[in-house]
Amino acid sequence: MQLQVLNSPFTQEQVELLNRLLPTLSETQKVWLSGYLAGSQLGTAPAQLTQLPTENAKISKEVTILYGSQTGNARGLAKKSAQTLEAKGYQVTVSAMSDFKANNLKKLQNLLIIASTHGEGEPPDNAISFHEFLNSKRAPKLDELHFSVLALGDSSYEFFCQTGKDFDARLEELGGTRLYPRFDCDVDFDEPAAEWLEGVLSSLGEASGSAQASAQAVAVNQAAESVYSRTNPFKAEVLENINLNGRGSNKETHHLELSLEDSGLTFEPGDALGVYPDNDSELVDLLIKELNLNPDEKVTVKQGDVRTLNDALVSYYEITVLTKPLLQKAAELTGNKELQDLLAPGKEEEVKAYLHGRDVLDLVRDYAPWNVTAQEFVSILRKIPSRLYSIASSLAANPDEVHLTIGTVRYEAHGRDRKGVCSTLVADRTNPGDILNVYVQQNENFKLPQNPETPIIMVGPGTGVAPFRSFMQEREETGAEGKAWMFFGDQHYVTDFLYQVEWQKWLQNGTLTKMDVAFSRDTDQKVYVQHRMLENSKELFQWLQEGAAVYICGDEKHMAHDVHQTIIDIIEKEGSLSREEAEAYLADMQQQKRYQRDVY
Repeated sequence: MQLQVLNSPFTQEQVELLNRLLPTLSETQKVWLSGYLAGSQLGTAPAQLTQLPTENAKISKEVTILYGSQTGNARGLAKKSAQTLEAKGYQVTVSAMSDFKANNLKKLQNLLIIASTHGEGEPPDNAISFHEFLNSKRAPKLDELHFSVLALGDSSYEFFCQTGKDFDARLEELGGTRLYPRFDCDVDFDEPAAEWLEGVLSSLGEASGSAQASAQAVAVNQAAESVYSRTNPFKAEVLENINLNGRGSNKETHHLELSLEDSGLTFEPGDALGVYPDNDSELVDLLIKELNLNPDEKVTVKQGDVRTLNDALVSYYEITVLTKPLLQKAAELTGNKELQDLLAPGKEEEVKAYLHGRDVLDLVRDYAPWNVTAQEFVSILRKIPSRLYSIASSLAANPDEVHLTIGTVRYEAHGRDRKGVCSTLVADRTNPGDILNVYVQQNENFKLPQNPETPIIMVGPGTGVAPFRSFMQEREETGAEGKAWMFFGDQHYVTDFLYQVEWQKWLQNGTLTKMDVAFSRDTDQKVYVQHRMLENSKELFQWLQEGAAVYICGDEKHMAHDVHQTIIDIIEKEGSLSREEAEAYLADMQQQKRYQRDVY
């Protein structure tokens, strides 16, 4: 088939090259190329093509999938990918990176990496040891390895998909050959993940139709596990919505109880609940007015889904967070020279400063006029992501229910009051009888010890208390006999001691052995949970020596970082170890799943 030059976007030279190339391609190569080109449109394909294994090369039917997952998304995709591959006749091994013996890497022929990025471009906790090994001098040459990487991330963060990019580059550096180009997925990852898997299958020599077919296969597998999921959330009725803080508190923390009756959803202590929020209708009204658009105009949000502009902006699109890709699309759509200047090379810090604390309404106002249609406008927006909250209840103690502990986010920035999307939905616009769209997100990285006699130490200030309420309810219900120690902190004892009566009950009946609290605003000097840990360093180290498991939940940048350093300080001091030995002690605890974190 020859390309026609008339009305073609290609130059004559390009047409001649394409006409020479296309007739030589096999079906597998054509499928791979179509996936690559689609990926480049989505910003998911790498900048260069990589050599594919030749069609005559014998590719093993054994595939290993390693995942690095903080919240469970990468783990879920790994298991679904394995099901799809097994249905095609492959022998698949799925493992968390923390459970994989790194020395076996050189024995693999086909490796798929599915990895999320955590914090400021860091690997998730269960990928740290593998990441360190791969980037060390101990990493072997991998000349026989065929690999592909699926990177998960959030484009609102500076180091988008950095962990996946690290793995991809390092495997190539060690001599590996890509089966299929790396895909970098944003928060709405289902379709690109399905497309990536289809490309992997094609490259493995098993071309299996379109990316849509792969997506359907994954959906079927997902449905086999549960009727309700991230892509098919359950409509849960709100049973209770209570402000836990006392009068005069600087904080507003809501205890939310939802019904899971007839959902078939199950969870374990440590798991999270995903909630799909609606945007504030007042913000939507301001945005539509600023754009001078008709709120009742119809827009297509995805194939077969047509809504009014108002409905689309309330319930489908993200409008409260700015990302660099959004700025780039806006600059292209509007042709605004000032916005294009902001995005010029070398202005990364200016872009970062502009993104911080601003939303889509700011963008529209700052770079007016837009002069776009409703469909053009929504086409540059991404789907609103769900919000994950640590579950604060035990299913055994509260059948057919799930409880959440949600801190309300309100702040002022750039001359406007700002509101957390989901937290203010719960605080201001959710009453008993209302419906929220939810799903269960399993978190295998935050689980009670299998042995109920194992001592546990829990550190959870503020809303970080949530999973430990779940732990205590479960241990009370099952009669676990292991010791339990809770460190809780907040601003004021009188107004901010979340679930105080319940903690006192667990202390009285022996479910909880010991509790230390730190209320930072009740004393002249601010006291935090890490100070209480240091005050009890000798006893805390003794618990560690007895095999206690340590759990941390809450803010990663400050609290979790400080607590991590405090634990190393305690191990160094009480164990009479060097700093390096103390760090190795804690790393060994992490490898044994005795040090687990649920941080955000």
